[in-house]
Amino acid sequence: MTSELERLFEHLRFPSISTDSRHVADVRANAEWLQGQFEEMGLQTELHETPGHPVIVARNERVEGRGTVLIYGHYDVQPVDPIELWDSPPFEPEVRDGRIWGRGGADNKGQHFVHMLGAEKTLKEEGELPLNVIFLIEGEEEIGSPNLVPFLNMHKDDLACDIIAVSDTGMVAPGVPTLGYGLRGITCLEVMVKGPSGDLHSGVYGGCVANPATAAARMVASLHQDDGKIAVEGFYDDVIPLEHWEREMWTKVPGTADEDFLKTTGSPEPFGEPGYTMAERLWARPTIEINGFGSGYQGEGSKTVLPAEAMFKLSCRLVPGQDPAKVQQQVEDHLRKNLPTGVTVEIHKGHSGKAYHNDPHSSYGKAAQRALTTSFGREPVLIREGGSIPIIQDMKEILGADSLMLGLALPDCQIHAPNENYSVENFQKGIEMSRELLKELSKI
Repeated sequence: MTSELERLFEHLRFPSISTDSRHVADVRANAEWLQGQFEEMGLQTELHETPGHPVIVARNERVEGRGTVLIYGHYDVQPVDPIELWDSPPFEPEVRDGRIWGRGGADNKGQHFVHMLGAEKTLKEEGELPLNVIFLIEGEEEIGSPNLVPFLNMHKDDLACDIIAVSDTGMVAPGVPTLGYGLRGITCLEVMVKGPSGDLHSGVYGGCVANPATAAARMVASLHQDDGKIAVEGFYDDVIPLEHWEREMWTKVPGTADEDFLKTTGSPEPFGEPGYTMAERLWARPTIEINGFGSGYQGEGSKTVLPAEAMFKLSCRLVPGQDPAKVQQQVEDHLRKNLPTGVTVEIHKGHSGKAYHNDPHSSYGKAAQRALTTSFGREPVLIREGGSIPIIQDMKEILGADSLMLGLALPDCQIHAPNENYSVENFQKGIEMSRELLKELSKI
């Protein structure tokens, strides 16, 4: 095992689960370990306290006249439940079949660590970095980065940069370098439908009072037409249409044919908004998804109960042009309009984040493409990502810089799920990609 891989394994052994208060000490220990890594690289390093978990900032000595890149990542990870579905312990990383298995390998420790190792290698060989570099590694991305926006506002002068590099996204297929230039936004709601004051006997009272579970099911069903198009009034009004060159380009992206998505997901057939391919739906069209639905008896066998309440959780993925607050209100208005009689509803608005989009043909985008081409031996594909990283848009608004999304996670890397994994080849090539990126950016 290489020394770089051994050090990554050290990183992965910290159970830095930010959402679980039982792991507060583990999260801090991981932050302090990162601080030590940066200090050994010879970078000026600060561990900043927040109301939650620490933020680490490291930088080389600033040289006037040089460009500045900020490299963003996060060291916190998702919970590991259900633990019984892991083939090996989640915080005891190991290599099997050319992949690193363990929580955080792909999301995001393995990805941001390649940038650290790339900078370290350049420092050892060249004695300095070719431009001003700032690392910002936070510990709360998996819980929505609640303290990072205040941190950015407080330190925006110290974090001023020309461009941001982020490796927290994916590659479309093995061996296919991928540059992301867009992310969908997000907005969430939680809905509680209430009927009688308590559960009722379904024989004694069934048919004479409204059933909240039935009412909730009807409300959920009202959100979409039968063909998958969203039925909420005004939902598509602000959507910026796909450019013709994007639609044409995406038909040539490897691994994105409908059959490829079906193989990855295990779904029997495509489904979604008519008139778009699966890739277009994923990368550039908005959605409303049901993330959870619950009511009544859930145990083994029958319990003939008319439940007193039902709940469901929604998330909307948004695209450029859509405002999260406006969409939240549109969905709430729709649900209230379609509320069946005999029940009441409570709607709680959850977290939100705007969609992000930049020009992949800018000088910075072209520099990133050259770095990817050199490292992987072929020209990269250009895509938008279906997921959401709200902090990317926040950084653009606060720091005034766009982000290069240089994803290294493969489609089957199982992020957020049991058996998360990260390609050893991508880890190794990612280190070289990071070095090439610094070289290319220094030429601008």
